[in-house]
Amino acid sequence: MELDRYDRMILQVLQSDGRISNQDLADRIGLSASPCLRRVRALEDSGLITGYRALLDARRLGLTLMALIGISMDQHTPERFANFEAGIAEIPEVLECLLITGQQSDYQLKVVVQDMDAYQELLLSRITRIAGVTGVHTSFVLRRVIDRTALPLPAA
Repeated sequence: MELDRYDRMILQVLQSDGRISNQDLADRIGLSASPCLRRVRALEDSGLITGYRALLDARRLGLTLMALIGISMDQHTPERFANFEAGIAEIPEVLECLLITGQQSDYQLKVVVQDMDAYQELLLSRITRIAGVTGVHTSFVLRRVIDRTALPLPAA
């Protein structure tokens, strides 16, 4: 999909305020409401906009410990990876799972839990019980320096 300046403005505004009304969005980007809504619908239909979500404060929910976990697998087969990915998808504390290269790990997970006891339970009772997991390396997040959800938009 070819993006023009209005599409880019729409995407930029919606990434920072997904609850903005169509009228306010139209006013902000300098279009009337109907063409603005048509553009938003076209961006949604194209799959460029994949959804709208509420961002929650983990600390206020008591989730104060964030960790990055490197996972090494015993076999590098599609079946082993599919099994791991299906198992890890069932764990709500896993916020992100990336298949990576260039490291000793095969996957990197971003998890959030209440405390070290909850982390230990998650690791020993759930993650390491997934068939094929042979190595785990954990780094604990001390502070979030940058925490963005907005993607950079390509130049015209």
